[in-house]
Amino acid sequence: MTQSIALNQMSKMKFHGMIEAYKTILDSNKHHDLSPEELINHLLQAEWEERENRKINRLYRTAKFRYSATVEELEFSAHRGLDKMQLLRLADMSFVKRKENILITGATGSGKSYIASALGNQACMQGVKTQYYNTTKLFPKLKMLKADGSYIREVARIEKQDLLLLDDFGIQQLDDMARMALLEIIEDRHGRASTIVVSQLPVTKWFETIGDSTIADAILDRLVHTAHRIELKGESMRKKQ
Repeated sequence: MTQSIALNQMSKMKFHGMIEAYKTILDSNKHHDLSPEELINHLLQAEWEERENRKINRLYRTAKFRYSATVEELEFSAHRGLDKMQLLRLADMSFVKRKENILITGATGSGKSYIASALGNQACMQGVKTQYYNTTKLFPKLKMLKADGSYIREVARIEKQDLLLLDDFGIQQLDDMARMALLEIIEDRHGRASTIVVSQLPVTKWFETIGDSTIADAILDRLVHTAHRIELKGESMRKKQ
């Protein structure tokens, strides 16, 4: 009777991890072998792990990465120009703690978005609030939100991310609205949060893509300074596969 009451109370308090752990102990009849302290510690650990897993899954679903990629799956062959030690250092997410940026460039199909998604997934696993955007879709979306008055709310949500992934930057020339939106996002995140920018254009071409020289200077000064660079080489990974 006491056990069923305990399970019922756990259920009401939504201690799902604790419920499963307690049921397992009861089914295996090991509760007699545990001291009260050991039992409590075991149940608390189970609840903590369950909540952490739920948090990670929620972060991953919300991030909406382009690829379901992991750092362990990356190919570090020499011809790609991908430095394994650099990537592993970035994967510990210390760059997020230091509010630093990452710029990933390379030809179409070279695996840029996959690497960014792998780093994003690693961030979620460490509890970092992360969001992925394709810039060819983001800026038109922001333009539409300007019309219905929800632009400020969306930009505020973007700025609150601990790690922001901007994919396919530079495929389209930025218009006035896109330039100002990008400036606003980068300005508010500068020194406060990290951004990963993925582009098939080398960084030297970004000034031209942004367009307005004054705004381009302001954006690139905040984005590029002290950023980690990953410059991929070689043929398309998609063609290779």
